[in-house]
Amino acid sequence: MSKPMRLFLGGLVHETSSFSPLPTSVQSFRDGVLIHRSASQALRQIAAQPNLVGVVAAAARQGDTLLPGLYAEAQPSGPLSRADYEQLRDELLADLRAHISLGPVDAVLLVLHGAMLAEGYHDCEGDLLQRVRELVGPRVPLGALLDLHCNLSPAMVESGAVLVACKEYPHIDYAARGEELHAMLSAMARGELALKAQWRRVPMLGIFGTTQPPMRDFVRLLQASEQAVPGIASVSVLHGFPWSDTPHTSAAVLVLAQDTPAAAKAATQLLGELSEAFYELRDRASAHRLPLPAALDEAVAAMQSSDGRPVVLADTADNAGGGAAGDSTFVLRELLERGIRDVALGMIWDPQAVAIATSAGAGARLPLRIGGKVGPMSGDPVDLDVEVLACRPDARQRSLTPGGTDALGPAVAVRAGGIDIVLNSVRQQVFSPDCFTELGVTPGDKRLVVVKSTQHFRSGFDAMAATVVYADSPGSLQSDLGRLPYKHLPRPVWPLD
Repeated sequence: MSKPMRLFLGGLVHETSSFSPLPTSVQSFRDGVLIHRSASQALRQIAAQPNLVGVVAAAARQGDTLLPGLYAEAQPSGPLSRADYEQLRDELLADLRAHISLGPVDAVLLVLHGAMLAEGYHDCEGDLLQRVRELVGPRVPLGALLDLHCNLSPAMVESGAVLVACKEYPHIDYAARGEELHAMLSAMARGELALKAQWRRVPMLGIFGTTQPPMRDFVRLLQASEQAVPGIASVSVLHGFPWSDTPHTSAAVLVLAQDTPAAAKAATQLLGELSEAFYELRDRASAHRLPLPAALDEAVAAMQSSDGRPVVLADTADNAGGGAAGDSTFVLRELLERGIRDVALGMIWDPQAVAIATSAGAGARLPLRIGGKVGPMSGDPVDLDVEVLACRPDARQRSLTPGGTDALGPAVAVRAGGIDIVLNSVRQQVFSPDCFTELGVTPGDKRLVVVKSTQHFRSGFDAMAATVVYADSPGSLQSDLGRLPYKHLPRPVWPLD
């Protein structure tokens, strides 16, 4: 029978790229999400976070009392300074300590990522979870909701936290995973469940989308294992985040099982089977990316034979969701040089160009310098004579969580050379067609749609796409990992070795 809990909720979420040209600071979280416990609407704001939809719904059904702590989330970028990370970490810990002083805390649930780095900290999540464990003691259930691009570490597991990662890429199952984590923490708080974790590093790195076979079938296998194997509570497959250079960077498999000899034996066997199965998929499951010229050749050929639906081309190396700047011009320049028309391209992060075009207003024609502002991996700026199609001071797009939206900030759509280009002010990858339609551009009517995203776009664009082409364009997230200057990556690891 369910029993209401006093449940502490907090979060510290950042996917850190060691090779990003953009620094990360406390201001980065202010520009994203930074909710302090002292804020008048802290609980309401934290409960509204997309990653907590499932947790909050489950807590409401059970009648839990939610105890808010710091919730901070920033767009992926480079490592934090030691001081900034410790400031955020210590505030979250102080919030928890304050709640403990006022009464018992039955469980702690944190939203983390699993690939957060700071100066002097290769494993921010492990550091934070260990410190939370010291505060609450060994018996209070502690859980963390993770991104599947987590680089799982010994410290994270040894904290005794119940670690649950989303299974889908695009990450469309956070709500389900949150409900699952809440249920386990509730049962533990009632004394009805004890769990033990087993995990194994899988020596490989890559981008493994789950919308198509063989990963689609592998996800079904994970789900079936949780139902069919007695004593297994949860299975998480961590893909790892290749652009975080740490001693823990790698794929991994994590199995949570009931704390009995029979369940431990079943977990050991399942762990071995799933680890080997995941490793065997590495070549077939890794996204097939083409060099930009070849990708455009394939896209053009597909446009000529399509059924009227657009071809979608992913500019994967300039994905703000992985730490890239989002302002590269390589694809735009190639489209212009080839004279490819009837194209929608988005989003190029360029607040300065947005401000200039907004000042001119919809319908204006003006020379505009676009993109290429952050560094060498952004390419050179492109100078175009553009028509301003639309301006929005508050553009948004649907997020991966049903009902959720993400701010794009002031944004404009401009047209040049038969290409409709969306420029935005809040650095963000493309999740849904909203980033175009909010500015009057209908991607379904175009022959080619270019999205700056690696995989998350598929949840919003697959229904309209004649086909999807992945371009390995130049940029911070280019897929040739052998060219990255790793210093801490454990070797051997596929595909480097």
